[in-house]
Amino acid sequence: MADRINDGGPAFPQRTIHGSPMTDGMTLRDYFAAKAMQAFFSNEMVAKAAGSVEPDAWYRGVAEMSYDASDAMLAVREAQPPQSVN
Repeated sequence: MADRINDGGPAFPQRTIHGSPMTDGMTLRDYFAAKAMQAFFSNEMVAKAAGSVEPDAWYRGVAEMSYDASDAMLAVREAQPPQSVN
């Protein structure tokens, strides 16, 4: 059985007045992946590679790279000591 993926929890949680979750929204992992995907799509070299690969394979490759980047961001975030707010 595969280990559970650390998704970072909800990215945009919304709470009711009584504090119980109304909706968790997307996960932080999905949010990070979306940001990474946006950067990959705007990268000229990645865009040029799109012409040499089947579209379905290219999109899947960019999505996989985006989640790999997201997982790395979550790992670094988890390893960082919490910053105190003064």
